[in-house]
Amino acid sequence: MSTQNTAKPLQGRVAVVTGASSGIGEASAEKLAALGAHVVVLARRAERLADLVARIEKDGGSATAIAADVTDKAALQAVADRVAAELGGADLLFNNAGVMLPAPVEELATDQWQQQIDLNITGLMNAIGAFTPQLVEAAAERGVADLINTSSIAAQNIFPNFAVYSATKAYVSHLSRHLRVELGPKNVRVAAVEPGIVGTELQDHVTDQGALDWLEGSKETIEWLTPQDVAETIGFIAMLPPRANLQQITIMPTAQAS
Repeated sequence: MSTQNTAKPLQGRVAVVTGASSGIGEASAEKLAALGAHVVVLARRAERLADLVARIEKDGGSATAIAADVTDKAALQAVADRVAAELGGADLLFNNAGVMLPAPVEELATDQWQQQIDLNITGLMNAIGAFTPQLVEAAAERGVADLINTSSIAAQNIFPNFAVYSATKAYVSHLSRHLRVELGPKNVRVAAVEPGIVGTELQDHVTDQGALDWLEGSKETIEWLTPQDVAETIGFIAMLPPRANLQQITIMPTAQAS
């Protein structure tokens, strides 16, 4: 029995992952499942989620796919209700759905500003609103629960033309510090993970040519992080003893200066 627990340290835990259809969310869902958690994968693309669940199950893990848009508050609450009814509630929320659409502010790409705010801030809050009661309840019963939010090195540093994206991530990091103070006494750990450049679909959505050129140029001097690198970090956070809370984790490509 102890061998199984060592191999599957998250056995018995229920982890909800938003933005799970690609990139960091997808890799982290696979990692958490490999560590023994039952993973509820959330995103809009149902077919991508079905493939992910099939892969997790093939590797001996267990997962549930629920297609939902995190910007839809009512849909998120329905997901939370289903997780409570079918799985007894979540004790880990990896709040990872996000979008990056850089452009000079003078271009007045107001639709892109709104899209980033809706997903990176409002979507994040919708998930927190839907699942915090479950996290608090789980922590009271089991002594620990986790709220992990994907931020970015952009929360701390200045990247020209990434103003709105960077501001949304500063919101995520600062919010996480506050929530840790509120929820920590109830045994809910709160962490903000701030990666540097990671090779994900985020870059595929970028339309601004200057930003595309900058990203492309960085590839020549920097070996970008992979989603799996960040997923390892998410797994590590969840496996810590309940008394230990990694509040803010910056994970950078070794060659990325800032």
